[in-house]
This record gives sequence, C-alpha cells and structure tokens, in this order.
Amino acid sequence: MRQLASIQKISKLEPIEGADSIVKATVLGWQLVVKKGEFNIGDLCVYCEIDSILPEKPEFDFLKPRKMRIRTIKLRGQISQGICFPLSILPSGVKIEEGKDVTAILGITKYEPPIPASLEGVAKGRFPSFIPKTDEARVQVLQDILDKYKGESFFYTEKLDGSSATYYLYDDQFGVCSRNLELIETEENTLWKLAREQKIEERLKSLNKNYAIQGEIIGESVQSNKYKLRGQDIYFFNVYDIDEHRFLDFDESVVFFKNLDLKIVPVLETNYELSGNIEELVELSVGKSVLNDIQREGIVLRPLKEIEDSSGRISFKAINPKFLLKYE
Repeated sequence: MRQLASIQKISKLEPIEGADSIVKATVLGWQLVVKKGEFNIGDLCVYCEIDSILPEKPEFDFLKPRKMRIRTIKLRGQISQGICFPLSILPSGVKIEEGKDVTAILGITKYEPPIPASLEGVAKGRFPSFIPKTDEARVQVLQDILDKYKGESFFYTEKLDGSSATYYLYDDQFGVCSRNLELIETEENTLWKLAREQKIEERLKSLNKNYAIQGEIIGESVQSNKYKLRGQDIYFFNVYDIDEHRFLDFDESVVFFKNLDLKIVPVLETNYELSGNIEELVELSVGKSVLNDIQREGIVLRPLKEIEDSSGRISFKAINPKFLLKYE
C-alpha cells in the first residue's frame, strides 16, 4: 500500500532563484518547496505525498481552500510535489524512525477521482486473487531499485490517463474487472461493452489457455476525455499467464496482442538503459501524447525481460509534472 505520509529525511536544500523566504528541499526522490530555516539537511520530517487528503483539524486549516488535498503546484518557478511537516505534528508516543508509515496515525486518506457510473459497474465480488492488480509505484520512492537495476535494458510506454480494466479467462470462465472489483455484466457498463465489441472473450478462448490481460480505457466520459476521442477504446499493457504465474516479457506481449488484434499502449522506447537518476527519469516523462496534442500523463518503465525480486515485480511510473500542473 502506498505510504501517503511517512517519516523521511531532508536530503538536500537548495536556493530558489529570486526567492528569499523559501528553498527547494529534496525528500526521497521528491522535490518540494519549504520555508527557509524551517529544516536543515539531515533533519527528519513528516512528508506527505501528492494526492494525500489531510483531515480537517486546526493544524491543517491552511489547506481548506484546496479541499485538504496535496497537489502538484509551482512556486517562484519551482515545481513542488508534497509537503513537509515537523515531527511535532505527530501524536505523543509515536516511535520516530526513518521510513515509518504514519498515514493512518495522522488520519490521511488518498484522493480518488470520481468514477462515472458507466465505469463503476455492479460488483460481482472482489478482484480475483489469482491475478496481480495494476498498481505502479512512482519512481520518486524507488532509489534503491534504480541503484540495483541501473544499466539494465528497459522499455517504456506512454501512461494513458484513463480507467484500468482487467479481462481474464480461467478454466473457461470469462471475467471482467475494474481496478478493485470483478463486475457483473450489465448493458450500461463500459468495461463489458468493450469486451463484447472487441470480442475479448472469444479471442482469449482461441488460445486454449488461462490468461489475464490488462489495459486502460480512454474516451468519452473517462477522465474528461483529454484525448478527444469519440466513444471509448482500450489500450492493453499487460499479459499475465495464470497457469505459469508470470507476466509475459515485452516481446512475448507484443506478439500476443498482435495475434489477437488488440491495441497496445504507445511504446516510446524499446532499448533504454535504465538511469539511476530520478530527476532524469522525471524529465523523460515530459512530452506530448502520441494520441493527441496534449502533455502525456507520464511513462511506465519495465525491463525487457520480466524481473521479480523480493520487492515484487519491477515495474514503475514517472508522472509528467507538466501534466499534473495542468490537469490535477
């Protein structure tokens, strides 16, 4: 689960050109603006990530105009992602240790954009336990992973701003899932409509094996339809072999979707030597979408050959700060 609020170290403080009362701080891989003199390099603080919703308490009243949500903002030309509080914000008795998750202790929740009824659907049950969910960590919290796999061959794709969908065939049973739930078929549900329009059940059954495929639905009534599409469409990015308990490698996935005549998310680079520098990867996320003349949401990076270690599957995202400033 994402740590929205945690105890972290101020690793760097830098001046901001033309600013006397604020400086740029670095926490983990995040850069944010703090008051000059409030922290020193090496200090521990409570760091809250973007998309944190803070509780309505007197100490957080300054966030009421922002509906208590931490967003990406720009101050004096400096992009700021997140907010730092002194440790005194914590209740007495909390053990102070770097990396400690204090999300629940502070009553912080995650902002979730409203889901249209056509995407929400009617729940059949929880998301199937035999399929991993789609949930990429942000690169800013993965310095250890970058150090470990620096120089490895990766590919990266455009991250589309839509709604996640998973389709599976397991022992001849076809299923349709949103991010967290399996859904009953209804006429109004967009995920099921696309399944029927694109004959996904028939295509999976033609393989005579148990697979799950995962993609992003975009178009009308989805995240304000930034791509200006008519109707809805789905672009796929994952193939999970249920029998072998593994994701297919990049080359295998490309062939898989080509044989089924299903679209894949835009592939931007297929032979990328992974950088260990978070700022470089965030800069890499900046650019126009392949689908329309807008800033893309970001990129998703994965090794060409799937890697799963003690930390889980190696797969992460870098979000375009220009996209966040404009749309979030």
